[in-house]
Amino acid sequence: MMRALALATLLLSTICAAAAPTPTVDCNRGRSLNAALAKINKFSPATVVFTGTCTEYVTVDGFNNLTLTGVQGATIQQPNTTPPTNSAFVLSVKASRSVTLSEFAVHSQASVFSCIGIVGGSTDIMLRDITTDGAWGIVMDEASQAWIVRATVNLAYGYAAIALFDQSDAHIVDGLLQRPASSGFNAGLLVESGHATVQGLTIRDMQQSINVNSSGSVDVSHFDPTGGSVNVIIDNPSGTNYYGALVSDGSSLNISSAKLLITNAGQPWGGDTGGVLVTNGSTLSAGSSLVVSGSQSQGVVVSNNSHAEFGGSSITGSAHGGLVVANLSTATAHSSNPLTVIGSNGTDLFCDSRSQIAGTVNIANSSVVNCNNLIPGIYQNLP
Repeated sequence: MMRALALATLLLSTICAAAAPTPTVDCNRGRSLNAALAKINKFSPATVVFTGTCTEYVTVDGFNNLTLTGVQGATIQQPNTTPPTNSAFVLSVKASRSVTLSEFAVHSQASVFSCIGIVGGSTDIMLRDITTDGAWGIVMDEASQAWIVRATVNLAYGYAAIALFDQSDAHIVDGLLQRPASSGFNAGLLVESGHATVQGLTIRDMQQSINVNSSGSVDVSHFDPTGGSVNVIIDNPSGTNYYGALVSDGSSLNISSAKLLITNAGQPWGGDTGGVLVTNGSTLSAGSSLVVSGSQSQGVVVSNNSHAEFGGSSITGSAHGGLVVANLSTATAHSSNPLTVIGSNGTDLFCDSRSQIAGTVNIANSSVVNCNNLIPGIYQNLP
């Protein structure tokens, strides 16, 4: 009898718990997200829904299987008070797993490092339909992993809209990274010793639209069939851009099943500014998927012991050089249909005496050439 009663009580409590509605935190009525999170068992699946403007530094620390969702214009606003000790973020996700953040905005002031931070080896983090305004948008550090879907970052302070450090990894699908006209120097996507796979993203009016350095890597690829867009677009209507993509210090940019479209990049005075700069032992694998058009300066620059490969890409309308190879560097155009098009540039092909361009039979429309080390095939004569 006692066992049966205990079993019935347990079953009833389980049914009631499963049927209980998800509570809503109304911040306009003085409720607190941190207070709601403090009441949750961190090791059981849980959902927190909130409305209104929550003026607080929110911390998600050590959670497993948490969903935090906003409705009806929900916002997390940085308070005017000093950030907590060692807190660099308005919303911090630390040492957590399987956390979903969706459908709300985060607003910051200049006094905080970033709107959102994903740190402490957090994994399986999903950010969906998130908007940030103010400082750095989304920062990942300490080997954390996340999906970032349809994020809009309006960068007003700080340097980067989305940044990956210390072996962190992100899949970025759709979204917009942009900045207002200002005298600042900014990056859209910064990948420093981390990795990002990108699809359908638009980066607008950033001085360094994509910056990959310190052995980082970025793949432009159609990896998510549910995404709204495929190609990655870098446009610069304000004319303030320096580099569409900067790949440096042993890093790589790999463009495959999605196109990277770069327009109006670089500065009219030239130098190494332009659509893509690959430098200091780095690589560009473009295949047929890189399109650089209307650069104010160079199209693609490969310098300082770096290498680039093409196979149907297009570099046109650059005010200075189309493909520029310098300082012990190489570039190769592989056989493709259609051919790689490098034409209507100030100088279509340029190399210095210590660099070479191979596969020139696979390059079309190059009428202005300043390079003594041109190889028709992809190799010199082999034995």
